[in-house]
Amino acid sequence: MVGGAAYKPGLENTLRLMAHVGNPHEHLRAIHVAGTNGKGSTSHLIAAALQASGLRVGLFTSPHLVSLTERIRINGVPIPEAKVADFIEQNRAFLDELQPSFFETMTAMAFDYFMHEKVDIVVVEVGLGGRLDSTNVLTPILSVITNIGLDHTEYLGETLAQIAREKAGIIKTGVPCVIGESHPQTMNVFLNKARECGILGDGLETTNCRIWFADQCGYLRSRRLHEAPDCELKGNYQEQNLQTAFVALKALQYSGFKIPKSAIKEGFANVCRLTELRGRWETLKNKPLTICDTGHNSHGLQYVARQLKELDTSNIWIIFGMVNDKDTDVVMHLLPTNQQISSNKKYHYLFTTPNTQRARTAQEMLQMWLTIHPNEKDFAIAIDNPIEAIQCAQTQAKEEDVIFIGGSNYLVGEALKLYQ
Repeated sequence: MVGGAAYKPGLENTLRLMAHVGNPHEHLRAIHVAGTNGKGSTSHLIAAALQASGLRVGLFTSPHLVSLTERIRINGVPIPEAKVADFIEQNRAFLDELQPSFFETMTAMAFDYFMHEKVDIVVVEVGLGGRLDSTNVLTPILSVITNIGLDHTEYLGETLAQIAREKAGIIKTGVPCVIGESHPQTMNVFLNKARECGILGDGLETTNCRIWFADQCGYLRSRRLHEAPDCELKGNYQEQNLQTAFVALKALQYSGFKIPKSAIKEGFANVCRLTELRGRWETLKNKPLTICDTGHNSHGLQYVARQLKELDTSNIWIIFGMVNDKDTDVVMHLLPTNQQISSNKKYHYLFTTPNTQRARTAQEMLQMWLTIHPNEKDFAIAIDNPIEAIQCAQTQAKEEDVIFIGGSNYLVGEALKLYQ
């Protein structure tokens, strides 16, 4: 099982697995990153700046786009396939007995690999939620929560406050914490948890402060002073991740880490090169301009939709697919339509079926789209095979047009394989 269906709430399996392989999580200096969206980009930004500081940095993220080895990296280099095979073979009997989930196994493998490779520091992205996620066996040196949105509500809760309580589960006693976005429905959840953990402070400039809301401090002021670093990630939504990563790095500096301003600048400017981050408003081809993005729920796709509307071109060809546990109906209302614009710009939708058993079919997507937007029937088709959908758009698009591929990590993964 994959996705939410593979979610095993609770840490018992993970703790047994960790004990079997020597409790590697107890030997790691870790930065723990949770959130509904942006936790992958934020993790890579932090890792890149630490790497530019001269540290050997382990990075554990999910999901992967092409190869599962992408999930476990040291200074941007994926774990060798031979190491993956060795871990499974050496622990096969115990794994057969315990029957851990795929993610529990990958978490143990990552921590074991980082421990044996003697990395200086690791950046660990939460898989799902926080409180009961396998990665939460860690006691980190810094906790980071990027934002809270309505995703995986069947597992985490139906309100922002309920979901925030699950994410706040990574906040530990005495461990500094950075919250990416302050929100009236979630702020008190984080403040109460911080008070419980003894880290409640009153601002980034206060020496005893242990919790910071990133959208209320450091990065925004630095932008006004023209000191904020440029970033290789070009999606408009990345500004929020930049400010979260920036304040997280400041929090590490306050804890005694030597992270030069030049390292933050270099890390942000070269985050994709340093960490091999893929799929974030990434240009795959220039003529026609072909872009992919891994935004896959309404909280993330609202920013993608806004950026699609801002593109300066006459025709935008959108290859789009989603999985069935996402808020597809909400997304359908967010995406741009030809009825919403007064210019000559045209949006052409090619709905497709991502390569996973959890996918909504292309026909389902098309039917939902036309039910909501009946006047769009001349600008939308269904092509079941993702590669055929991309090739169809390539055939029809002119050099000055734009092709966008997104809605699902699985679909972006197919695009990356095709274009590379």
